[in-house]
Amino acid sequence: MQSTIQRGQLFWASCLALLVTSLSFGIRAGLLNTWGDQFHLNAEQIATIAATAFWGFPLAVVIGGMVVDAIGMKRLLVLAFIFHLAGILLTIFASGYWSLFISTLLIGIANGTVEAACNPLVTSLYPDNKTTKLNHFHLWFPGGIVIGSLISYFFGKAGINWQIQVGMMLLPTLAYGYLFSRLKFPVTERVASGVSTGEMYRSLGNPLFIFMFICMFGTAITELFTGQWIDLLLKNVTDNPILILAVSTGVMVLGRGLAEPVVHRLSPQGVLLISAILAAAGIYLLGHTTGNMVFVGALVFGIGVCYFWPTMLGFVAENLPKTGAVGLNLMGGAGMFAVSIYMMFMGGYYDKLVAEKLPAGAVLADYNAAPAGSEMANALGEAKKAAGPAVLDATLVIPIVLTVAFAGLLIYMRGRKKTQQLTVAGA
Repeated sequence: MQSTIQRGQLFWASCLALLVTSLSFGIRAGLLNTWGDQFHLNAEQIATIAATAFWGFPLAVVIGGMVVDAIGMKRLLVLAFIFHLAGILLTIFASGYWSLFISTLLIGIANGTVEAACNPLVTSLYPDNKTTKLNHFHLWFPGGIVIGSLISYFFGKAGINWQIQVGMMLLPTLAYGYLFSRLKFPVTERVASGVSTGEMYRSLGNPLFIFMFICMFGTAITELFTGQWIDLLLKNVTDNPILILAVSTGVMVLGRGLAEPVVHRLSPQGVLLISAILAAAGIYLLGHTTGNMVFVGALVFGIGVCYFWPTMLGFVAENLPKTGAVGLNLMGGAGMFAVSIYMMFMGGYYDKLVAEKLPAGAVLADYNAAPAGSEMANALGEAKKAAGPAVLDATLVIPIVLTVAFAGLLIYMRGRKKTQQLTVAGA
């Protein structure tokens, strides 16, 4: 690595860029209901707006992964800054469904571009400590969601309009744009190690990579769908659903900050197995408890999903390094694409569940438009109270399947390690 490259400053600028990404998740999660009320949107429309960020992300992260070696990480991050700035400003001046749709798409593209550049940047800066530093980098994702959730909660309580809440994202956006514009970047690890482009693409056919690619669908849905929809699913179960999101993500910040001893003691695959078990337990508690026990569920869920995203990337970076930036970014793109599809499906499913709980022949749109405190509004509240936990129960299947998958991965990696040790001993 060139001596003129300022590793610490590049890492912290990357963290600021990821902070903007996560603020968009945290603030948006707290505003979905506000937008629904102000612009008269149903749950399916709200879900589509939320899912749009997850469409833009895989589009940008996959394309970015393919071109990052050629155009460089710096140019990608300049594009991320432009998309973030445009998306935030368009959100502030949104006038309805389509402006929210387009602005969220732009922010999603920016978020994916940040990941496309910053994940290979972190592995290039810290080639001997990839999983730990990816966890340290990704702690700013839950960290930003905590900050965004608290901004949404306290600004809402103070009666500060939602446009100012969204505008808060401009501060770290301008900061990371300035820092990246003046810093020198290294080449990606794949380029530095001399792995050819052809070899990189051939490595994507490795069965272990395909297995992790598929598992990324489940880990991303478990973490991001549940976190993004907590406010909507549990607002009729608890008075402070957005604080549940803050609790679960706050635990994730602490966990990722302490990743080094955990990852080194348990191995990435061991961490993934324990994470799947705890995530399943947390989702079960969120859907089957009330009162303060819901916060216990949020705590367990936060511990469970804490290491999912960065450890999935770290596992690939450490065990399949020839897949390069494309491998890392295909993983991220797979996760976000799965979340977008699942979120749209669950939006329609949630509306269907709510409609089934209303009187026969009821028109959901009429109940959504009913004034607060009316008989129709109360009936709608009870229907949503039952529908939210039912959606969580459906999602619970995913971490249960992941538990089985990661148990198999743990056994496989132990066997592979023994085989490698025997081969070395024989040589």
